[in-house]
Parts: sequence; structure tokens; C-alpha cells
Amino acid sequence: MRLLIDTHALIWFCDGNPALSSAARTAMEDESNERFISHAVPWEMAIKVSLGKLSLQTEYDVIFPGVCDANGFQMLTPTVEHYRGLIALPRHHGDPFDRLMICQAQCEGLTLVSCDAQFQA
Repeated sequence: MRLLIDTHALIWFCDGNPALSSAARTAMEDESNERFISHAVPWEMAIKVSLGKLSLQTEYDVIFPGVCDANGFQMLTPTVEHYRGLIALPRHHGDPFDRLMICQAQCEGLTLVSCDAQFQA
């Protein structure tokens, strides 16, 4: 399975938060899965921490690159194809970080690990 891990799923994974389902945690821990983190994730986290909209239990500098490297999570760099996907993507979701992750998942054939109900639309 090829996974793209959403911001909150990564945070919950790092913190051992039970809000992350056992199925999601198992998939994220399974080394036979390819596990990707969009470059949008550290960008979103840094912006939200700097604005005081997000407080991290696990420090940013521990997550990036430490937790990601230790768990074999690969960074997925956005491409022009990913950005092109934004043009046709319906406005079901307004968050620019999430919109980019949706396009990346679609373009790369990845399963998005998230509990954001708007992603289904």
C-alpha cells in the first residue's frame, strides 16, 4: 500500500494519540507500505505553530527529520502536475495544504491517511 500521511495523522502518530485509529497506526508502522509526507505538512505545521494555532507535544525539530526518518516516511515534493490538479479540483475543501495533499494523492495513486471527512468529497 502507498500512503500519504495528513498533518494531524502525523501529529497523532508522534504523540501516541488514540484519536489515530489502530488501522491507521498499523498502516503507518507497516514497513512494507510506502509512506509519504507531503512537503505541505511541515510547512502547514510551521505556519500554524508560529501563529499560535497549533501546539505540538513532540517538538517540530524532533518530528522533522527525526520521527520521519526513523519511521521511513519519505518526503513527497510537489510537482507541476500536482499543482495542475488544483485547477480542476472541486472546492469541497478550502484549506490550501489539504487541497495540495488531495492532488498529490490523486496524481500519485496514494491512499490519504486522514480523518478529515471533507476529503471523501
